[in-house]
Amino acid sequence: MSAFRGDIVIVGSGLAGLFTALKLAPLPVTVISAEPLGKGTSSGWAQGGIAAAVSDGDSPEAHTQDTIRAGAGIVEGKMARLLASEAAERIEDLLSFGVPFDKDLEGRLKLSREAAHSVRRIVRVKGDMAGKAIMDAVTEAARKTPSIRVIEGYRAQDLITSARRVTGVSIVPITNKASRKPKVLSARAVVLASGGIGRLYAVTTNPAHARGDGIAMAARAGAVIADAEFVQFHPTAFDIGRDPAPLASEALRGEGATLINTDGKRFMVGVHPDAELAPRDIVARAVQSEIQAGRGTFLDCREAIGDRFPEAFPTIYETCKSEGIDPLSQPLPVAPAAHYHMGGVLTDANGRTAVDGLWACGEVASTGAHGANRLASNSLLETVVFGARIAADLTDTLAGQLPPEHAIAREEARSGQTEATSLDQISRLRRIMTGYVGVMRDRDGLAEALRQLSEIEKDEATPLSVRNMALASRFVAAAAYAREESRGGHFRTDYPRPRKDWAQRSFHTLNDIDAITEEVERAHGANANVVHAKFGT
Repeated sequence: MSAFRGDIVIVGSGLAGLFTALKLAPLPVTVISAEPLGKGTSSGWAQGGIAAAVSDGDSPEAHTQDTIRAGAGIVEGKMARLLASEAAERIEDLLSFGVPFDKDLEGRLKLSREAAHSVRRIVRVKGDMAGKAIMDAVTEAARKTPSIRVIEGYRAQDLITSARRVTGVSIVPITNKASRKPKVLSARAVVLASGGIGRLYAVTTNPAHARGDGIAMAARAGAVIADAEFVQFHPTAFDIGRDPAPLASEALRGEGATLINTDGKRFMVGVHPDAELAPRDIVARAVQSEIQAGRGTFLDCREAIGDRFPEAFPTIYETCKSEGIDPLSQPLPVAPAAHYHMGGVLTDANGRTAVDGLWACGEVASTGAHGANRLASNSLLETVVFGARIAADLTDTLAGQLPPEHAIAREEARSGQTEATSLDQISRLRRIMTGYVGVMRDRDGLAEALRQLSEIEKDEATPLSVRNMALASRFVAAAAYAREESRGGHFRTDYPRPRKDWAQRSFHTLNDIDAITEEVERAHGANANVVHAKFGT
């Protein structure tokens, strides 16, 4: 395993990583992929599509305004406008890579509507197959691009720095557990495209490698983490005991499906004027409240979609069939699940972080375009818009620079616990996050989360992969503890309303999070047993 001389290293092989690599061609790029290329990515599982103002009755300004409204008062307007204004061009890029977006008989893109969008602007593929189709197309394009090299079966676990600059990545094999010695991959520049944090929660729609590694690595290197408290819980994941939980796409509600409880009552009608098409955070809390009240929650597609279901939503239909559910005659059992992280590594409009040599895009990044609550189908759009901007910035930045010598150096693996013990720690961590830092939070629960996460992280026997998870979790919990209000994806039962003095983004370094954790441990240590008993982790 040796890198090209002068490689840019991209950590992650979802849409953000591969699109950036494609736009960087012919510059040499090495992509680190935990799974076989194109597999096991959140992008590939996306069912809704990509939001883009491409119809005659729509405009980038309208898309911008919808994005700002959904973001609960803290969206960076400049970033939202940039996202919306470059959407059409990025859709053309994807078409050029062979993405088979749905079109009408006249060859125009067919558009659907999702929650909080004022018009139909979601570009889809066969109803619910956009993510898979997009990933298939860009994966094929990447495999055919000579400048892109892929290292499969490895996960990044740390960034290598020198004189406050990122100079490489420490990677470790996923398989071959008996010999997990890290390798250091030198880099001319590093692009984090490592995905989100869903797997920090016990119930999530995210794939196995969405564990927050990018946040932990960047924070240790000196990056700023923004808006970490804002986690979007998808309100309609299938409640069938699977891990990860399959997604009952928002597109179903866009087509008229309704949410009902065990009594058959539509509970969203009394919660929000847009009922089932209200912003996701409102729907998720309403669903969670019904569940906590002992009334199960279901998505009823029988009347609005009916016989069209198998053709209109083939992926979801197959999930139903595999569980013995007939969506034509039965409502679908659903519950909220950790789905998307609005927070992440702070970047500028070109994907630059606060650390020299480090860029970030996709879900691991926080551009400010999502604010406190992501507008539906803006996530895939963000990956391609900022991936293209990173590629342009890197091309300009590296032009004329002599590439450094590159090599792979071996490190001794730190002694760690057994795999079984690591799995026990991960299970505990995920229970902590779901129990204390979930859809609804409060001060005591967040304090207990910080105390327990710190305990996991400080244990010298804890493997670096689990310490990464604990650190990323601590950023979410500490930012949520500090924000004494409710806004977007962050809801505090002890501060249930938004506050004007909190109508701003949050920014934290590792030192900030350590200080909050230490404050909490001092203030809440005496109450730990009471809180532990209350939440039962």
